[in-house]
Amino acid sequence: MTSPKLPWRQWVPDFVLLSLLWGSSFLFMREGVHAFGPIATSWVRVFLAALMLTPVLLWRREISVLHQHWRSTLMVGLMSSGIPFVLYAYALQHISTGMSSILNATTPLFGALIAWVWLGDRLNPSRALGLAVGFAGVVLLTSDVTSHMNFSPEGSGLAVAACLVATFFYGLAGNFIKRYLQDVSPMVTTTGSLWGASLVLALPAWWWWPEQAPPLRAWLALGAAGLLCTALAYVLYFRLMLRTGPAKAMTVTYLIPVFANLMGVVLLDEVITHWMLLGGVVIVLGTALASGLLHIGQPR
Repeated sequence: MTSPKLPWRQWVPDFVLLSLLWGSSFLFMREGVHAFGPIATSWVRVFLAALMLTPVLLWRREISVLHQHWRSTLMVGLMSSGIPFVLYAYALQHISTGMSSILNATTPLFGALIAWVWLGDRLNPSRALGLAVGFAGVVLLTSDVTSHMNFSPEGSGLAVAACLVATFFYGLAGNFIKRYLQDVSPMVTTTGSLWGASLVLALPAWWWWPEQAPPLRAWLALGAAGLLCTALAYVLYFRLMLRTGPAKAMTVTYLIPVFANLMGVVLLDEVITHWMLLGGVVIVLGTALASGLLHIGQPR
C-alpha cells in the first residue's frame, strides 16, 4: 500500500509526463495512419511496445507467469489494444485529435457501466447520476459535428462511433482484468496483452501493408507511439498506481485531452470549439461521479 501523505514532488512529474505521453499518442497515430493505414499502424505500435517491455519481464523473471495466463492476456490484448487501436487509428483519419481524445475520456464511464452489468458492482445514486451526465456530455460533444455528420466510411459519424466502441472495449478490458487477472502482475498482463495484440494483428497488417514504402516521418511517429506512448507510458502508469493508488492514478484520463487539444491546435491547426469545451467538461464531470472520485451527498 502507498502512503496517502506521499509528497507531491514524488508523483506529480510522473502524472504530468504520463498525461503528455498519452495525449501525444493521438498526434503520432494520426501522423502514422495516413501512411500505414489503421491496421498496420496499430500493429507497429503494439509490436514495438511488446519488444520494449519483454526484457523488463525477463529481468523480473515473470515469463513463466505469462505462460500460465497466456489465454487470458491474449483476450486482454484483443480488448485493450488490438480492437481499440485500430478503431482510433481509423477515426483519426476523419475527426480531430482533440475530439478523439475527449471521447477517450468516456472509458471510465463504460468501465463503470460494464462493472454494474457484468460484475454486479453497486451503483449508488451519485455514480448513476454520473453515468447519465457523462453520456449526456457525449451527446453534447457530438452535436458539434451533427450538421456534417454522416455514417459513410469517410464520415465523421462513423469515426465518432468507432471511438466510442473503442472506449467500450477499454472498459471491458479493465473489468476482464479485474475478473480474471486481478492477482497477476500488471507488467505480465500488459506485456502479454501487447504480444497478444501483435499476434492477432500480424496477419491483417501483412495483408493490408501499404504498397508504397511509408516515409521516415511516419516510422518515427509510430516509433514514438509504440516506445514512448505505450511501453514507457505503461511503466509510468504502474509506478504511479503504486505511489498514489488506483483512484488518483486514474485521474490522468482527465488531463490527456488538455495536452491532445493543445498539440492539435499548435501543430495541426485544429480548432477547439465552445461545444467541444462544454462537452468535454460535462464528460469529465460525469466520469468523475461514475468512477466514484466525486460524490454527491454521503458516499456509501
